[in-house]
Amino acid sequence: MEMWLKRIRPNANAWSQNGFILIMTLILILTILLPLGELVMKAVSNQEGHFIGLANFAKYFSTPSLVTSLWNSIKVSLITTVTAVTLGFGFAYALERSGIRGKWFFRSIALLPLFAPSMLHGLALIYLFGNQGLISTGFFGVLPEFRIELYGQIGILLSEILYTFPQAFLILSVALASSDYRLYEAAETLGASTWRTFWTVTVPGTQFALISTIFVCFVLTFTDFGAPKVVGGQYNVLATDLFKQVIGQQNMQMGAAVGVLLLIPAVISFVIDRISQRKQSGWLSAKSIPYRIEKNKLRDGLLYTLCASVSAAILSIILVAIYGSVVKVWPYNLQFSFSHYDGFFDGTGPFVNSLVISAAAAVIGTMVTFMFAYLIEKSRGFALLRNAAYFISMLPLALPGLVLGLIYVFYFNNPNQPLNGLYGTIWIVIICNIVHFYSVSFLTMTSALKKLDSEFEAASETMDVPWYRALIRVTVPMSLPSILEIFMYYFINSMVTVSAIIFLYAPDLKPAAVAIVNMEDSGDTAQAAAMSLLIILANLMMRTVVMLLSGRIRRRTEALLVRKDS
Repeated sequence: MEMWLKRIRPNANAWSQNGFILIMTLILILTILLPLGELVMKAVSNQEGHFIGLANFAKYFSTPSLVTSLWNSIKVSLITTVTAVTLGFGFAYALERSGIRGKWFFRSIALLPLFAPSMLHGLALIYLFGNQGLISTGFFGVLPEFRIELYGQIGILLSEILYTFPQAFLILSVALASSDYRLYEAAETLGASTWRTFWTVTVPGTQFALISTIFVCFVLTFTDFGAPKVVGGQYNVLATDLFKQVIGQQNMQMGAAVGVLLLIPAVISFVIDRISQRKQSGWLSAKSIPYRIEKNKLRDGLLYTLCASVSAAILSIILVAIYGSVVKVWPYNLQFSFSHYDGFFDGTGPFVNSLVISAAAAVIGTMVTFMFAYLIEKSRGFALLRNAAYFISMLPLALPGLVLGLIYVFYFNNPNQPLNGLYGTIWIVIICNIVHFYSVSFLTMTSALKKLDSEFEAASETMDVPWYRALIRVTVPMSLPSILEIFMYYFINSMVTVSAIIFLYAPDLKPAAVAIVNMEDSGDTAQAAAMSLLIILANLMMRTVVMLLSGRIRRRTEALLVRKDS
């Protein structure tokens, strides 16, 4: 009897694991593949649903105003990418390769825009450079007036640079933090100048990170809706065109065609990034020497000036938004007042709605992501099924938020679909947020699970322990720091996103980020700024809680290891 149980246990484990993978793969097909297919069908059909091939695309490219929007998107994205990547590289280089002081402060300031909706940058720019802005009016007569053409290309560029800079800084900072100092010693021995060493050692060592950064910044700008909506004026881009076609004109077929165009750069960047990562070889070895920062006053002075300037720009955006949200009527009545925050904590208000949506997306998304990553990485089930599930898990990386929201409208708003009942409820917004941020969370969790020794699973099989029991008792406790990071990632991004849910929310379940867009449309700039600041505050509080919990878990783990060694 015992021998029979020992034979059946591994088979039962494999069957149950394959069953879970199959169920979760079907969920991904229902929430990603089928809605994406609906987008393609809409793009090649007319309003009656008849196949018309590429007629919608031909009509798009034969409309001068729409073609202009495409070129505007490309132009803005290219300029933003070059600027953000350059600033991000310089900022990361200053913090990782120089001896400047206050690195923790500069790093904290650089990450602040990640906690804010992209609309905040545009709102703050209006307070600074709008018709009645602080800088436009010379700080109310104290300084000379300085005006720019904010509403249009310049405003979008400034907003997008602030929006994409933290992403560029984060990616490049990780790349610059890891280096082999032996290469720099070899370059110095060969008599290479500092500038030549930079181009022959530093840049090649970060080339794959640079490629990823370039495509991330380009796609984020190309598909962003918040900044063009706030400060775009009459300068149309693809994202605002898509919104106008779907919401303004109810032209779903042309909206689908624009959605496919938005999808193209994201897919190209995804493919190139995957290829570049495959070609990437190990830059560090067991014999590598950590980078040693040498004294150089000129270098440190220049880099400190760069960090101080960028930090001042970011801080000014946050501070002016705070100021604008606590005065009665800008710029006519500058008495302090918190009236713009009234009603935000109402149980049915947008801010509370966002807290509920983000918390639900974080809890459910973290559980689904961890479970799926574990089954794909640690199970020994059907290889073809696991590979198919992994491929589908990567698809959301190539789906811009605006396109994801659009395909959910086409798919879930169809009465013939079995999941039509979700449309118009809070659950469609939660599902959209989970899918939108699923791939990054999945990759993060997979990387964390790869670090765990596979002997844990082998030992549990040898001892006839069910896989789910080993998962709960061993894998989950050891993966808690990564689980908390994923929880925080889902929560923060669900709070700030607007492009993915702009088409999906119900009138009585309006999220805070969408409410900001509506407030700005109606001229309630102060209320929009107040809502943006509440989002930042909620995200910073979540970040603080997660950091405290992660630190406590790591200290407890280290204490246990020390106790075992002693």
